[in-house]
Amino acid sequence: MRKNRLRELLNTDQPSLGTHIHISYPGIVELIGHSGMFDYVEFLGEYAPYDLYALENLGRAVDLFPHMSAMMKIEQEPRTYLAIRAIGAGIQNVLFADPRTVEDVQACVRAVRAESPQTGGIHGVGMRRDVRYVMEAGTPAFVQALEDAVVALMIEKKPAVENLEALLSVRGVDMVQFGPADYAMSIGLPGQTNHPQVREAERYVIETALKMGIAPRAEIAHPDAAKRYLDMGVKHFCMGWDVSILFNWYRQNGKAMLNLLGRVPLEEGESAGYGERK
Repeated sequence: MRKNRLRELLNTDQPSLGTHIHISYPGIVELIGHSGMFDYVEFLGEYAPYDLYALENLGRAVDLFPHMSAMMKIEQEPRTYLAIRAIGAGIQNVLFADPRTVEDVQACVRAVRAESPQTGGIHGVGMRRDVRYVMEAGTPAFVQALEDAVVALMIEKKPAVENLEALLSVRGVDMVQFGPADYAMSIGLPGQTNHPQVREAERYVIETALKMGIAPRAEIAHPDAAKRYLDMGVKHFCMGWDVSILFNWYRQNGKAMLNLLGRVPLEEGESAGYGERK
């Protein structure tokens, strides 16, 4: 079974750095791997279109780089199916969106861990990429690989924050990530991710996770946003989104080039739709 880089870092209490992708083209994973700068790549399956072949090809691309593992962010339903297919494709770690209750968290953990008396999960044996199809299916190494899979939770709903200690007490939770946009919306403050109530909840999530021995992770766009989290004791980060990187490049450099050409750029937030630029 393949080593899990993110698990190794967590087990040795070392910092970790990942980056997000929406694009399922495996060449993007190869570019990230060739950079040599990231410990894992997180595929945002909750948002992006993909099929099962795409998941396997992402897994194959990650396999080219021994220094790197992968994570997939999956939506609340059907979480068990998606977790099993992601891990089976070779994406070793799972970030679960939208848990609200202890029962939700238990379902997340059980979807990842093996169905055995020692581990208490519901993840069964499969002839998939993670076990080299026929070589390690159902072996002790397979059970251990499922134990090594990092189970991360998005804490992003009002009930999850209110019952945080109970949720994080579920055995098998390894990492938490606060979701300010979803949390703000869930308390009636849509779009106000910097509102004091949202910032206070974020700090509470981070401090509680640290107190309970669970790794908090922060999502940032640039290194200059890390200090606030480092000061709170966070040392796990996922930085940058491929679609944001592309959008910002298109906007900034397109605007600069249109200015050189004497053209009037669209105002920020305006969209040309399917019509012509005026």
